Amino acid sequence: MREFAAEYLRRTREGMWDDSRDALAPLALESRERILDVGCGTGELSRVLAAESPGTVIGCDVDSTLLETARTRNGVSAVAGNALELPFPDDTFDLVVCQALLINLPDPAAAVSEFARVSNDLVAAIEPDNAAVEIASSVDREERLEQRARQAYLDGVGTDVTLGSDANEAFESAGLEVCETRSYDHVRTISPPYEEHALTVARRKATGAGLADDRETLLAGELTEAEYGDLRSSWREMGRRVIDQMQTEAYRRSERVPFYVTVGRADDR
Repeated sequence: MREFAAEYLRRTREGMWDDSRDALAPLALESRERILDVGCGTGELSRVLAAESPGTVIGCDVDSTLLETARTRNGVSAVAGNALELPFPDDTFDLVVCQALLINLPDPAAAVSEFARVSNDLVAAIEPDNAAVEIASSVDREERLEQRARQAYLDGVGTDVTLGSDANEAFESAGLEVCETRSYDHVRTISPPYEEHALTVARRKATGAGLADDRETLLAGELTEAEYGDLRSSWREMGRRVIDQMQTEAYRRSERVPFYVTVGRADDR
C-alpha cells in the first residue's frame, strides 16, 4: 500500500462533503449504531460520519502518526489496524466504509471481503477516478501539462488509481451484491487572496520539485528519461507563469475530482 503524509491527506480531503452530502444518503447514516472508517488517515471522513450519525464511529489505519490526528476529531475513536486483517470480530459494525483506500491497494477485493466480515449490514467505498480529473487554469499550459504528467503517473503507479465507478467489480469479486453507486465531485479552487499552501505549490512547480518527488513512478511507465526532462522543463516554466500571475492576483485554478460512492450489503453472504 502506498503511504501518505498527514498534511497531504488533510489538504486533499479537507472540505470534502461540505457543499453536499447527498451522495452519502445510501449509507443511511442517521440509523447507524456502529461505523468503521477503514484507512481513516487523519479522520476527515470520520468527522463527517460522526456528524451525520448518532452512533459510534471508529477510525482504523496502519499509520499511528495519522491516527494521532484522527483522534482529535469530535466523536471519533481510532485504533491501529490493517485493512486486510481488521482487529475486530465478525459482524461488529453495521457500516464499514473507506475513502480513497481501495485505489492504493493491489487487491481491492480482498479488502472489501474483510470489510464484509466485520459488517452485519452495509459496506461502502468512496473512490475517485483519477484519470477523469479536470483542471481549469488561467495559465494556458497548466491544464495540458497536468494531463501529461497525470497520464505518465497512471502508467507507472502500481495500483488502480482510476477505480472510481468500477469499484463495484471489487464488491462483486468479494461476493457482495452492489446496492447502489452515486457520484460526487470534489472541487478545489485557488483564487486571491492566496493561502500559504497555494504559494508553496506554485514555488514547487517553478522549481520542478513536485515532479521530482514522483520521478520514480513517472519513469516506471512508458515515459523516458528524455521525456521526463522535457516535461520537467516545461513544468518549471509553467510554474513561473503561475507565480507571475499570482503577483498581480490574476491566477485562478480549479480542480474537479470525481468520486463514486459504492454501497453493498454484507448480511446475506
